[in-house]
Amino acid sequence: MNTILLREQLTQFLIEDIGYGDMSSSLIDPNDQAVATVVAKENGVFAGQAIVAALASLQQLTVEWCTADGTTVAPGEPLVVLKGDTRTILETERVLLNLIQHVCGIATKTRRCVEALADPTIQVVDTRKTTPGLRMIEKYAVRVGGGQNHRQRLDDAVMLKDNHIVALGSIRAAVEAARKQVGHTTPIEVEVETFEQLLEAIEAEPDILMLDNRTPEDLKKWIQHVPSHIRTEASGGITLETIATYRGTGVDVISLGELTHSVKALDCSLNLQGGMKDAIARHTTPNVR
Repeated sequence: MNTILLREQLTQFLIEDIGYGDMSSSLIDPNDQAVATVVAKENGVFAGQAIVAALASLQQLTVEWCTADGTTVAPGEPLVVLKGDTRTILETERVLLNLIQHVCGIATKTRRCVEALADPTIQVVDTRKTTPGLRMIEKYAVRVGGGQNHRQRLDDAVMLKDNHIVALGSIRAAVEAARKQVGHTTPIEVEVETFEQLLEAIEAEPDILMLDNRTPEDLKKWIQHVPSHIRTEASGGITLETIATYRGTGVDVISLGELTHSVKALDCSLNLQGGMKDAIARHTTPNVR
């Protein structure tokens, strides 16, 4: 996590939401202090310590952790406590919750995929199908959930997909062009969709083979032809509901776009201590401030 970039992004998110000032919170005495608790409202995996810490630093709030990244949480469970100016807590609330709910949702989906696959020989990874501007944060959440990251950007690695191969003439020509242009530290990955393409790609000797839209049965057969020094990645149409069928296929990596592109947020709330919602969450008698 690039903390410098994170602070810049969070600053922009706060500017977007606060505008020229929080008109509602401005009604509160500027000297008023409060304690607020962020609470999970459904089962999931917590992620977001880096985000909360950076936001609290920017907004001069004090943080007390109730749980750590990667921890399984249940409804009503406190995640983090914030202390500071009441106005500041309330003007920070929406940005904090929007991000925490989103990254917790990603971490939860990732954890469920890893557990459903139940194959420690295969890494579960994300893709570049991320929300523009949130890639670093979303890929952080995947790691918290027990997954790994695919390339961060287009300049991380050469990935020769179908359109590149069409434009360059063949798999062999594409790999040769890549090898002439990139340095020895840049990996080359080739996407294949047919058995004929697989054999052509193996002869070209890339670092990684992406086996696209193949059934688990196909993968088990194809893997037998791939030399051990070439890593393999299964991709295309794999979901939480189907990932278990890829257990034992022999691939090194499974990539899933749904870890980030269509994830459901984990419902959370921020409640000032002493209020009705805080009392309900904590199963106590409300003591309105």
